[in-house]
Amino acid sequence: MTNVVLITGAAQGIGAATAQLAAKRGYAVAVNYRRSEATANALVDTIQRNGGAAAPLPGDVTDETSVRKLFDAAEQAFGPVTALVNNAGITGRSGPLHLASAHTMSEVMQINVIGSMLCGREAVRRMSTQRAGRGGAIVNISSGAATLGSPNTYVWYAASKGAIDSLTVGLAREVATQGIRVNAVAPGVIDTTIHDDSGVSERLDEFVSAIPMRRLGTADEVAESILWLLSDAASYCTGAILRVAGGR
Repeated sequence: MTNVVLITGAAQGIGAATAQLAAKRGYAVAVNYRRSEATANALVDTIQRNGGAAAPLPGDVTDETSVRKLFDAAEQAFGPVTALVNNAGITGRSGPLHLASAHTMSEVMQINVIGSMLCGREAVRRMSTQRAGRGGAIVNISSGAATLGSPNTYVWYAASKGAIDSLTVGLAREVATQGIRVNAVAPGVIDTTIHDDSGVSERLDEFVSAIPMRRLGTADEVAESILWLLSDAASYCTGAILRVAGGR
């Protein structure tokens, strides 16, 4: 049977790198996007031209009806989803907490936390061997910010990723006997467009000086870690949070 991976927020950055690597490893890839239709279509076209299987699937991870339809669409395209990568996430504009709007804080929590919980819930409902599923693996995207706190940058984002760490550990223990493994990857400062949206791109030199390896990470490096956690090579690994942060 084909392994099917659903990657949320997969049109660019870490999600796109993960989609391309997953396709190379033989997964059929459901490329979820919310607004970036053209980018998602281009990514799927690239995967297909390289001999992989992929489909662009729109969906809002913060809406439970949309999430259910997203899983339905992935199943209709390729068969039951056997792997989920909860990658959809935003930071909001950087700055100290006292300048952040309630809207920014709410939006970050809705997408990063509620979105991951809704998608995780739907994955468990379909993957659980106790519900006639095949089992599977979930990888949540956390962040080194969860433990560093991101002061004066975006503590609300750090708080959302702290919630992802708790979700990972709790859900992993909850479904450990249901054929489902749940782990997380916690990237450090990665060279993607997320920094352009947050306004942090002008300060990247400051971050590099604080990284023991003295460089930014790449989306491909994070993707490798995600694919390892999804694979049978990590068969005894659940509830783990793998830091991919250059030593920071």
